[in-house]
Amino acid sequence: MLVLSRKKNESIVINNEITIVVVEIRGDKVRLGVEAPKEVPVHRREVYDAIKRAVDANNAELDSHLDAEPSA
Repeated sequence: MLVLSRKKNESIVINNEITIVVVEIRGDKVRLGVEAPKEVPVHRREVYDAIKRAVDANNAELDSHLDAEPSA
């Protein structure tokens, strides 16, 4: 993991297309702005984890249905 120090209004650039800016620092909270192409999904970690769990559950259900179908 790369660890960087940034001050308010400073940023980092990822792969020439994603920019993360420190918008505000209030006590122990940091507000970040993310500029990314529309096709790049950007989620808070807890939202990403919930989406992943739902997709994994859906895939498991689909796999169980496919396993139950008789072969042609």
